[in-house]
Amino acid sequence: MDFLRPASWEEALAAKAEHPTAVPIAGGTDIMVEINFDHRRPEYLLDLNRIELLREWEVGEENVRLGASVPYTQIMEQLRAELPGLALASHTVASPQIRNRGGVGGNLGTASPAGDAHPALLAAGAEVEVESVRGNRFIPIDEFYTGVKRNALQPDELIKTVHIKKADGPQQYSKVGTRNAMVIAVCAFGLALHPETRTVRTGIGSAAPTPIRAKEAEEFLNAALEEGGFWDNGKIITPSIAKQFADLCSAAANPIDDVRGTAKYRRHAVGIMARRQLGWTWEQYRGDGRTLEGAA
Repeated sequence: MDFLRPASWEEALAAKAEHPTAVPIAGGTDIMVEINFDHRRPEYLLDLNRIELLREWEVGEENVRLGASVPYTQIMEQLRAELPGLALASHTVASPQIRNRGGVGGNLGTASPAGDAHPALLAAGAEVEVESVRGNRFIPIDEFYTGVKRNALQPDELIKTVHIKKADGPQQYSKVGTRNAMVIAVCAFGLALHPETRTVRTGIGSAAPTPIRAKEAEEFLNAALEEGGFWDNGKIITPSIAKQFADLCSAAANPIDDVRGTAKYRRHAVGIMARRQLGWTWEQYRGDGRTLEGAA
């Protein structure tokens, strides 16, 4: 196994172009486990730890530009207001040591359906900026996951930055695991309210071959909130609407039975998390006077 250690982003792109099979390593929290257990033996490792660009982040007027290697700890501590859903997801990642090393780029590169960041990125409506010596392109998060542990990257491309809309409303994230820390998700769920567009977005993790959105559930809830005037009047969402939303989220899941949980349990848990998060986010929205125009 050869170890490539570029000193700049340009060198990294050139190395990836010359060695398309090279596996990028930054935090290394996924790839090193696979190598240590001899589950994977790449011909080349492409070390990105000297690339400062990947550890930079910037808050703009509408979006947060998040470098692929910004550690989860920084997201938790410095971007909680702008990216509350992702900050909550970051809290659930493994241990403090791994949160200090790992970043969102690693989750995206591995593309495991159990990656903790995926539901929050789907709910927020992120875009992934990737680059090669041929140029850069933006991949909407909905199009990024192409199969089990597969993504839309071309062989010569590297993940550079994740562009995430700043929260304009409450966001939530929940994860079910077999213990409280250092655990791979049995299933996970993320929810984001977007009052500016009067829409709701979801994200489901570890309950389908890829991270997914519950689009039918979103469409139902968007219509119910609009028809009932909920965005303006601030009324409590009725139990029947909440139940239908939860049932549709559960139905969107396409899980398997494995050592962490059964398919039946995963579907059930997704529905429970969806219903609870809808309650939590809506109560927060109702309690925020800045987001309500017609509430008494």
